[in-house]
Amino acid sequence: MKSLFNTEAHEEIIARIHQLSESSERQWGKMKVGQMLHHCQFPLKISLKRHKSDGNANFMLKLVGKFFKKSLYNDKPWRQGLPTAKGLKVVEDKDFTKEKDILLGLVNDFHNEKDKKEWDPHPVFGSFTPEQWGQMQYKHLDHHLRQFNV
Repeated sequence: MKSLFNTEAHEEIIARIHQLSESSERQWGKMKVGQMLHHCQFPLKISLKRHKSDGNANFMLKLVGKFFKKSLYNDKPWRQGLPTAKGLKVVEDKDFTKEKDILLGLVNDFHNEKDKKEWDPHPVFGSFTPEQWGQMQYKHLDHHLRQFNV
């Protein structure tokens, strides 16, 4: 499984983000490319402790999270059209260039944490090993970059 902590996977993701343009068309789903770039920032901000969460994920979300957790860091790609958690949906238009720059910065910041040994638990999914954090971030970005055919 690829990990965003791996230099080659990190460089791959950066190159794929650079392949996007304002006119990139989605292959599935509802988000426009700027919205997707904004959406992809959430998991990175959570891991880097830059996302304000109320910390009270409801019981049902945590229950679903227990069943979904292993899919976050295995080799099987996520299917197209998976539902997005309500708090992570992006419905308003977003500035492509601004969101791209922010996402690139977060991807680099996350990669630079590759030697970090202790990570706070995820607010929904609980504890991950450092390896699982890197795999999860790669997989989420890969899913949405495939959504926009890059």
